[in-house]
Amino acid sequence: MGDVERVPVGVIGASGYGGVQLVRLLMEHPSLELVYLGGDSSAGREFSSLYPHLAHRVSQKIEAIDLDLISDRCQAVFLSLPSGLAFKMAPTLLAKGCKVLDLSADYRFSDLNTYRTWYGSDRQDHEIAETAVYGLPELYRDRIAEAQLVGCPGCYPTVSLLALAPLFKQGLIVTETAIVDAKSGTSGGGRKSQASLLLAEADSSVGAYSVARHRHTPEIEQICSDLAGHEVMVQFTPHLVPMARGILATVYATLRDPGLVREDLLTIYGAFYRSSPWVKLLPVGIYPQTKWASGTNLCYIGIEVDPRTDRVIVIAAIDNLLKGQAGQAIQCLNLMMGWEETLGLPSLGFYP
Repeated sequence: MGDVERVPVGVIGASGYGGVQLVRLLMEHPSLELVYLGGDSSAGREFSSLYPHLAHRVSQKIEAIDLDLISDRCQAVFLSLPSGLAFKMAPTLLAKGCKVLDLSADYRFSDLNTYRTWYGSDRQDHEIAETAVYGLPELYRDRIAEAQLVGCPGCYPTVSLLALAPLFKQGLIVTETAIVDAKSGTSGGGRKSQASLLLAEADSSVGAYSVARHRHTPEIEQICSDLAGHEVMVQFTPHLVPMARGILATVYATLRDPGLVREDLLTIYGAFYRSSPWVKLLPVGIYPQTKWASGTNLCYIGIEVDPRTDRVIVIAAIDNLLKGQAGQAIQCLNLMMGWEETLGLPSLGFYP
């Protein structure tokens, strides 16, 4: 960027998997400058002591969380924190003029009663929550561009909604038949000690979890309801698979018009995502694999129609830590700053 001044940004919660992805991407972004890394239990440590592979690029220490200091240094702040913490920080940062991008669930819900039901936290920031924009650019690009506060989607909702959105928006399916079967790598559980995420537990095994009660269900239903124009319910079942990163979601739903064929759906999806550079529709008979999206901000989508059952089958794959988390947050900030949404984000994956 030469002598062009870059926008100063900070990351609170820099020590987790989402945080390190943000750090890596921000260090490569041509228009952003990472000036603050914040944490609680990791405060005072060199960031490179947590992630030695970045020592040649990142010399900063993780600092204690000081909202006055952060707002003085930063024009935009990423909150990469567990749910229940961001809503305690965002109001102060917003009042001091910062743009805020929350990677937790705190600002994803338009109705805080839904948040309270599923996440259990009581809160008083209703007016601020009402200003938050759901951070899925493919659906809310114009609103994100005008926002000061963005609630970035979870990884499961991102891949599920990108697969489902045209079906609900265009009224193509019997809404109550929508089923999402999704499978995620272990990094979706975060960088923490948990038995189910241990290699000895996860290796050579696939299993469902949080069946009929996963916290991302109301998030998916909220956006599908918005698209459909009426309240809908979606059956969502997540699975843990023995890989580090990636999500594959397979969506099933009954078509309203049994005369629709695969080529019709491909045309509809192509029109719906014609201005979405991070969504890639696959040719007839090609279905996505998680490895294709690894290390990128891309979502690959494949479509099939089963004429025997009159069901559409949509298969989508993303990198859960990038398009499902850090990459999407930066995509949102690009829009908030008036830049191209592709700026500074990787589009070529690692293969094999």
